Amino acid sequence: MIEIQNLTKEYGRIKAIDNISFNVEKGEILGFLGPNGAGKTTTMNIITGFISSTSGVVKIMGIDILEDPVEVKRHIGYLPEQPPLYPDMTVNEYLDFCAALKKIPLKKWKSQKKDIMELVKVTHVSHRLIKNLSKGYKQRVGFAQALVGSPEVLILDEPTVGLDPKQIMEIRNLIKALGKKHTVILSSHILPEVSAVCDRVVIINRGRIAAIDTPENLSKSLTDFSRFTVTVEGPENKVKNVISNIYGVKYLKTSAKIKDNEYSYIVEADKNIDVRKPMFYQLAQQGLPILELKSLNLSLEEVFLQLTTNEEKEAV
Repeated sequence: MIEIQNLTKEYGRIKAIDNISFNVEKGEILGFLGPNGAGKTTTMNIITGFISSTSGVVKIMGIDILEDPVEVKRHIGYLPEQPPLYPDMTVNEYLDFCAALKKIPLKKWKSQKKDIMELVKVTHVSHRLIKNLSKGYKQRVGFAQALVGSPEVLILDEPTVGLDPKQIMEIRNLIKALGKKHTVILSSHILPEVSAVCDRVVIINRGRIAAIDTPENLSKSLTDFSRFTVTVEGPENKVKNVISNIYGVKYLKTSAKIKDNEYSYIVEADKNIDVRKPMFYQLAQQGLPILELKSLNLSLEEVFLQLTTNEEKEAV
């Protein structure tokens, strides 16, 4: 759906992005991460056709954005960090204006507008001036304009910045819903949000790609073991004896006594060996039920910091 090959953008002697390449598959939600000044916004501006690259290729649905920018833009919906709203327009007027800019036939737009407003939940404020809306509803209107014309690709730059926790959850659920019908690139500094929503992540630092993979695989690649907590009901010594003898387990420690005959343990295992199934079966055979199992692998924040910090140290 989206192909980016050897993309470079230079400002004089400074390379904002330096020979980056990645693809986004149809129906995928891709997290695009990086520290401030890493080149994220520059990359998104090139993908959406706002600026041109110094070299490299961007294709949307197989169409080169430099060869046919007007056609490519028909397939893209863009929500920048500051939604491009006209505060003295009503929501209805603004969306009609966006539809006119995209040259959507009036008959087609009438039914499409109703669907879009229902999806982003702004129908009941459609006759209000945008300047009188809350931050959350302004963000929803920004989403609505990105959906005008039903573009196959959505580019979302910090879509939840400045929102309260309830609004963040609502926008997160909206992005998940949009991912069922659209290919999405999501840039955000709220990394738990990216973990919850995205299928894969691209981490960019100093204009270059530091990593591309799923959050889970990135976590595994940066450690020599998998780590998790397990809570089991049964005698402590018996439980530890069963778990410690499972092939692949490297470390076992009791972390807490929950109550009588119920303990929580920290388990570290070889990252190439999944010990969860044999642990489940062997504990069950001994009448020792697992009450909780939770991963303790590196969070996306820890992965992000490790990758970007290591690159900065290497550059010094």
